[in-house]
Amino acid sequence: MKRILPRCLLAASIAGLTLASTAQATTTLRMAHFWPGASGVNQALFEAWAETLEEESGGELRVEMFPSGTLARPDAIYEAVGNGIADIGATAQGYTAGRFPLSQIVELPGVATTATQGACVLQTLYDEGHLDEEYADTRPLFLFTTGPGGIHTVGTDVQTPADLEGLRIRRPTAVAGDMLENMGASPVGMPAPDIYTSMQRGVIDGLSFPWEGLKGFRINELVEYHTEVPFYTLIFVATMNQRSYERLSPELQAVIDANSGMRWAENAGAVFDRLDVEGKQEAIDAGHTIREIDEPLAHPDWQQPLQDGIDGYLAELEARGLPAQEVYEAALAASESCAAERG
Repeated sequence: MKRILPRCLLAASIAGLTLASTAQATTTLRMAHFWPGASGVNQALFEAWAETLEEESGGELRVEMFPSGTLARPDAIYEAVGNGIADIGATAQGYTAGRFPLSQIVELPGVATTATQGACVLQTLYDEGHLDEEYADTRPLFLFTTGPGGIHTVGTDVQTPADLEGLRIRRPTAVAGDMLENMGASPVGMPAPDIYTSMQRGVIDGLSFPWEGLKGFRINELVEYHTEVPFYTLIFVATMNQRSYERLSPELQAVIDANSGMRWAENAGAVFDRLDVEGKQEAIDAGHTIREIDEPLAHPDWQQPLQDGIDGYLAELEARGLPAQEVYEAALAASESCAAERG
């Protein structure tokens, strides 16, 4: 018995050390975002990204997903990443009004016509150093956009800006809200997850949203009319807490780096473009009325309010001492090169 007991203890100790070693070999990163867990964005983009990290790290990196604002409110996700509540977060820059003014130039009409192009433009601006100061407090992984957002309403067929007069329209950002207000609408700010309930209760008459969002947040169940006037593109960032990154081994940092930048920006754009098609088809299948405004910046009814919105936003930033015109011109140049590369 005297010989058996030490051997048992030794075996247990070895097993314990092996389990501890295994546990230490796995690093779990908490990721917060506001899309529903069942949405295509969560499953086809963020879950796919997390699975890629796990695979390429040999199981040493794991991402625990917190969708639907469960770890931090949609308008507090970026702050949560900055202070370490979340290791990684994905959010819309427009949820923190005034914090990313140069980035939001990509939201202006005419900069991008698809999500893939928009993601390429935004990531290019960041890679070229135009936006560094806006993200100095976190470590951006990749930046991306929706496809162009249109106007979707209950009970009102919007064919011209005049049809928006007096309508309470949920606006995604202050930039888009200013344009809606100039067209006669009453813009209402709220996070995307709150839209469905607000429409059910009659708090808003409609919203500005890309087709992807109508599908992901089930808004097609409530609206009847759609006006495809691409007057904005919503921008997003997936970013990481700098301290969380620095705590990783060089090998795991390399896995994060390999899954950052343009590669995943374009992957995100492709996901959003696919979901835009699905969202529009859902409305078609439901028999909704869809109005298509071709080339709105040259359209007799829509051109002036849209151009006024562009000029007004750039002038506002220039008055604050920001190089808005320079970044806008860089965005348009990137738009051309991004379109050519994918043409």
